[in-house]
Amino acid sequence: MSRYLIRRDDGISDGIAGQVFDSYDAAYAVLERYYADICCSDDREYYRIVVAAEETDMASSAANDGQGVAPAPPM
Repeated sequence: MSRYLIRRDDGISDGIAGQVFDSYDAAYAVLERYYADICCSDDREYYRIVVAAEETDMASSAANDGQGVAPAPPM
């Protein structure tokens, strides 16, 4: 069974980034509440949901090839 991690696009950890969930829907609900509280503002952080195992694989891959992870399209 997959676990899902919320991460910030800029890589900084905060109260939302770094949380791990047993389902995609649970992670999505957290982001849905966050974005619902922000209306028409450019002053917000951007998050993505990744499969926790893929997060580890992407970090080691980026370290090996010297390139970062491409950002996901905005929600």
